[in-house]
Amino acid sequence: MTEAAKYNVIFVLGGPGAGKGTQCDKIIRKFGYVHLSAGDLLRAERKDKQSELGEEIARHIEVGSIVPVAITCALLQREMKKAKENDNKDSFLIDGFPRNKDNLDGWNKEMSEKVNLKTVLFFNCPEDICVDRCIERGKTSGRSDDNRESLKKRLQTYTECTMPIIEHYRSMNLVSEVCAKRSAEEVFEDVEKIISGL
Repeated sequence: MTEAAKYNVIFVLGGPGAGKGTQCDKIIRKFGYVHLSAGDLLRAERKDKQSELGEEIARHIEVGSIVPVAITCALLQREMKKAKENDNKDSFLIDGFPRNKDNLDGWNKEMSEKVNLKTVLFFNCPEDICVDRCIERGKTSGRSDDNRESLKKRLQTYTECTMPIIEHYRSMNLVSEVCAKRSAEEVFEDVEKIISGL
């Protein structure tokens, strides 16, 4: 794949409640990126009765095991291809991925030749603020995992599994860190500068 034909990708990482979704919405409006959430794609595929992958995803979810990264990469790649063919879009925000070393290894194996990783947008937010935001969101979001018990586990997983991925990319000088404890507008001022400079 030539450099020009590659997909441009920004990974969006940060703890639960760090504001990833809010900032992705703002980036889409201002810069026209396509937003891909690995979790949303897996959930949608699982519901698709025609999908062969859906059955496998459901099996993993039922037994509480992690969906193989090759499936996640295949879904991401399919969506990128669709956006390119249908709308001639080639710039993507991939939200909440890679979350752990297995994700990273799988991505590098399946996708590193096909993408141009522009940066890792890291929304750094103190744990107590993340928890408060998620509890507040939980009142209206309908998300079953926006409660203190689940959040404790999610934050622990994030610290143990996702932070090393952020440090890996930091060592490659690919992390753009944003202080995410401020208002969405203040955070986006920094995000705008980062994306405009890519």
